[in-house]
Order: sequence, then structure tokens, then C-alpha cells
Amino acid sequence: MKRLAGEYERYVIPTYGRFNLDIARGAGCRVWDFDGREYLDFGAGIAVCSLGHSHPEVTTAVAAQAGTLVHTSNLYRTAPQAQLARLLVEITGPGKIFFCNSGAEANEGLIKLARRFGSVTGRHEILTFDGSFHGRTMAGISATGQEKVKKGFGPLLGGFRHLPFGDLAAVRAAAGPETIAVLVEPVQGEGGIHIASAEFLAGLRQLCDERGLLLLFDEIQCGLGRTGDMCGWKSIAPGVVPDGVSWAKGIANGFPLGAFWIASREPDERGPLCDLLGPGSHGTTFGGNPVSCVAGLKVLDIIRRDGLCAAVAARGRELTDALLAARIPGVAGVRSLGLMVGAQLDPAAFPPSSSAPALASVLAAMDEGLLVIPAGESVVRFLPPLNVTGDEIREAVIKFATALAKLVKL
Repeated sequence: MKRLAGEYERYVIPTYGRFNLDIARGAGCRVWDFDGREYLDFGAGIAVCSLGHSHPEVTTAVAAQAGTLVHTSNLYRTAPQAQLARLLVEITGPGKIFFCNSGAEANEGLIKLARRFGSVTGRHEILTFDGSFHGRTMAGISATGQEKVKKGFGPLLGGFRHLPFGDLAAVRAAAGPETIAVLVEPVQGEGGIHIASAEFLAGLRQLCDERGLLLLFDEIQCGLGRTGDMCGWKSIAPGVVPDGVSWAKGIANGFPLGAFWIASREPDERGPLCDLLGPGSHGTTFGGNPVSCVAGLKVLDIIRRDGLCAAVAARGRELTDALLAARIPGVAGVRSLGLMVGAQLDPAAFPPSSSAPALASVLAAMDEGLLVIPAGESVVRFLPPLNVTGDEIREAVIKFATALAKLVKL
């Protein structure tokens, strides 16, 4: 619709480099534009629509809750928030939950937890990693290990240091008297599907125990089933137990909901870590509202009921194997864990143009009726719904191969 593009240009602040696609509706793993053209959606709203678009059970649950109670503020208690908190604790381990609206807010909460924990000793520094992404707030971009998100927003929030991802020796060397926490994505999604090793995560846990630091996992993109486990890090190092975990994206199938978990352990004389953020220390108006919590409850219930974690592991291998077997021009390799799949492109194979290989590939795939997501300049992400079918995977690989065959120099 030409009208939509004009209205966006006139009324919407231009913070996004939007693709030239106006989506009218979606169902399952597919969306349609206003002209009725169909697209196979292997982006799922950037790993958000865990059960695909317009899942009927989620729709029914949300409609029922919207007709009962939408909002009360967090001055009062509601059943959906209590039920979802209990379920997330059962999934993760002993501790407590704070609900917010987005991944950036969830990470802000973990950052505030670290600052509060270190306040009595004067420690405040948080170690993060090159290639990481922790949100678009001032604390989020300060924590993020990518320079492109920081340009034009200085001075940044102090107290963050970025280290090579996966380099335990560098972390040991950097942890000093002001360090209070390590914040890490077990799988870097925006960074290009880079997967931490079991040795790295276990080594971080050991270091944090030795130095009295908090180990915080950002599972905004890799959590709640996407790696083949409800806790993404357990797909890598199941014996490691963090002190805090942040979630958002796939938690409620598109309804705005974020959350973070804090462990119940007692690291010092102040009592359980999960009670350190007491009354007045943190808050949100909309976080944990009944409608979003009901959506989250239904999503997590279906993931567990339908055995989708096991399905994700199998479908992820199927997608990875199919991409490799297709010998797609311009694809140099594939990195994957569950249904976080990144096709690494060879920039030398692409013709000189104004577009980076990842962006050019995404646009070419869109022309073939496939939606995928760029990560940096040379990685294309495949993040389909967790209930994607084998037929849909085969169709996506064919479309992607066709797109790159037209684009890449032979």
C-alpha cells in the first residue's frame, strides 16, 4: 500500500530501516501483504512469534482475559502474573520473577540488580562481550559490545567493559576490584549466532564464585525453547546455574512482555539475592499486566504440552543440514543451536553494491517470498516459529537458494 509508506514517512519517527513490505495478516508460519502475496516467515518477528502468527489458542486465551481484566497496575495482585511467575521459576530454578515490557527493560533490571548488589562494597563494573546486544536504552547500548549502536549518544553510562566473546582468560584478567558482574548471551543473536562453549560458561560460573561476582544471562533471543531447551544455556552447559536471567521476545508470541529471574541464593548477610530489589527500588506501569501474562502462560504451556523443545532440536538440525546440503552460492558456513540458525556469507562472492551481503540476501529472499533477518553485514538469521514443519523448512531452503543463485557471482 503506497498510502502506508506515505503515512509512515509523515507521522512515524524514522528510527528503523524498514523493508518495503506492508504486512496485512499472518497465520502460522506465513504472512500476506495487502495485495494478497504470501511470504514464508522465517523471522517470526525476530524470534518473537514462538508459535507462529495468530495462534488460535493464544488468541482465545487473550480474548477471554481482555474481556475480564486488562490492567490494574502493580499496586494490586492478579492471578495471571502469579501463575506465570510460578511457571518461570519452575522452568529456571529457585528464585523470583520481575515482569516488564521488553528485553531492554529486563536487562536494565539485571543491571540495577548488579549495581544494588555491589553498592555496599563500592563495586559497579559489569563485564560484557564484543558482538553482544543488550537493548537500545542508554544502559543497554552502554552494555552492548557493538560500536554502531553507540554513535551519537555519548557520553555513555560508565561501568561497562567489553571483552572478546569466549575468552575466559581475558575475563579473568579484566575482573578487578570494581567488577561486580558478568553479563553474557549464551548465544549471540544480533551478533550473528555465535554460541558460547560449555567450558566458557562453566568457567564464568567458577570465576564469579571465586570473586563474589554475579553471573547474568541475557536470554532475550535464545531463551524459552528456541535452542531446544526452555533455558537456552542448558542446551550448552546444563550444570551451570546463573544468578539472573532476562527474557522477552518469544515469551508471549508477540504481546509485549519481558521478565527477569533472580536466584534465591544468599550471597551475603543481606539475605536472598531475589529480595535485594525491595519496595521502591524498581517498577513498571504495564509490566505483568493480565493480558500479556495470559499470553505467556498459554505459549509456555503449549511449548511443554506439545514437546516443542525436542521438536526444535530436530528441526534445527534439519534446517542446518538442508542449508549445507544445498551448497547455496555465497554461503560459507552455518552456525546453529536449535532454531537459531545463521548462514555465514562470503562477501567475496557478492557483486559490489551499496548493500552489505546480508541485506542484499534478505532483499533477494523477500523477492522469492521468504522473510529472513540480517545480523551485521554478513550473516542471515533463520528464526522460524518453534512449531515449524519439515515441509516449511524445505520450502525455505529452496527459496533462499533460488534467491542467492540470482544474486551471487558464479
